Amino acid sequence: MDLWTQLLHGFATAGTPINLMWAFLGCAIGTAIGVLPGIGPAVTVAMLLPITSQVEPTASMIFFAGIYYGAMYGGSTTSILLNTPGETGTMVTALEGFKMAKSGRAGAALATSAIGSFVAGTLATILVTTFAPVVADFAVKLGPPEYFCLMLLAFTTVSAVLGQSTLRGMTALFIGLAMGCVGIDQISGQARYSAGVPEFLDGIEVVLIAVGLFAVGEAFYTALYEGKGESSMNRMGSVHMTREEWRRSWPAWLRGTAIGFPFGTIPAGGSEIPTFLSYAAERKLSKHKEEFGSTGAIEGVAGPEAANNAAVTATLVPLLTLGIPTSVTAAILLSALQNYGIQAGPQLFTTSSTLVWALIASLYIGNVMLLILNLPLVGLWVKLLKIPKPQLYAGILIFATVGVYGMRQSAFDLFLMYAVGVMGVLMRRFDFPTAPVIVGLILGPLAEAQLRNALSIGEGRWTVFLERPMALTLLAVVVVILVLPRLLKLRKSPPADATLDVAPGDGVR
Repeated sequence: MDLWTQLLHGFATAGTPINLMWAFLGCAIGTAIGVLPGIGPAVTVAMLLPITSQVEPTASMIFFAGIYYGAMYGGSTTSILLNTPGETGTMVTALEGFKMAKSGRAGAALATSAIGSFVAGTLATILVTTFAPVVADFAVKLGPPEYFCLMLLAFTTVSAVLGQSTLRGMTALFIGLAMGCVGIDQISGQARYSAGVPEFLDGIEVVLIAVGLFAVGEAFYTALYEGKGESSMNRMGSVHMTREEWRRSWPAWLRGTAIGFPFGTIPAGGSEIPTFLSYAAERKLSKHKEEFGSTGAIEGVAGPEAANNAAVTATLVPLLTLGIPTSVTAAILLSALQNYGIQAGPQLFTTSSTLVWALIASLYIGNVMLLILNLPLVGLWVKLLKIPKPQLYAGILIFATVGVYGMRQSAFDLFLMYAVGVMGVLMRRFDFPTAPVIVGLILGPLAEAQLRNALSIGEGRWTVFLERPMALTLLAVVVVILVLPRLLKLRKSPPADATLDVAPGDGVR
């Protein structure tokens, strides 16, 4: 009962008027940041770090946490309405959510996104409260070989699932991996693939590429290929879900939570992997496969959104119990703690128990706040669809430009963003999936580091991946994903001599 007593004390601390105000302010700012493409929670929290010198630690951490998971709620809005993810974690939502919006079901997509985020966030917070030490112990047992195989699984899954062609998916993935290699090598300190450009020495910003491929690419593609066509985006539907949509959504919410939470607790690329895996799972399990990629399947929104929010909440487990950030924003939250002289780790629950339990309690409060903020405003967000396309996409380009320039105040970043936007147009025009580029860019450097660490552990032997049961299991899953679909395809295809089995009298003997 000691755990529940501490949680009640946390609610008492988080429920004070000043902390409730900070929680609401964080949720509201986070939602707005998520809605605006190109401006993510990491940039926002980094810009607001100076307030740590003026605000009490518990209040500022509640505020920053509100911005973090509020952005995940808001990021789905632009993904669904404009095919412009406000956050990299909501990229998958755009795949089906935008299709639903174009077919007049934007309200249902936004509703399942908001409710799914609430369900997943609440369930994940309960798991954080009760199982944080257990999950943290499991995460500690995974070594570099397991992490590398896990990322290899993510690469394979993303490339094989997205797009019509595995080859095109792999090509897009390798473009992202190549971009991830740009910059100073983590171990040798040598500049790699920078072409003598100083701006490349720090690497290529993930946010810049995401905004270029999705926001700028979408605006350019619309101007070039859809600008004169009759738009179906303005078709309005009910802002509530039907009974059938509820029936299809709730299993996806639960599956998404189950997939997202474990990934949030390990440093395997944040919320991107579980959202892609959730999408892959829903696509396999759905009884409405024909809706995926055409009119939009509600499971393809519900599952990834739940996985996204569960993963975001779960990042607090390794952050608080081990002092290990599993995402960029979590790393900035860790630096905020350090600004107060607080060291995250196993002793944090003892030395700063008031802060920890108030922060956990604020997650419950923040989830309710976000549901209240988002559901009544679904109708307002859907009305964005009535904005004429020229003004709408001009606004997106303005926000994207301001957001990317605000990161480093670099004109070079703007040129690079628009160049990537042109690449996004070409990829979409020739049916290359763009999401694997982002996954390769995010996970490429992490995978490289884990591969090097794994080989160091194995003293240069590649068999280290076969000697560890978990790593071997993950490799086996990768092989199954790559080989099984082709075997099934060969089994279903007619034998070669069957082509000669034709009707009599057609001239073939």
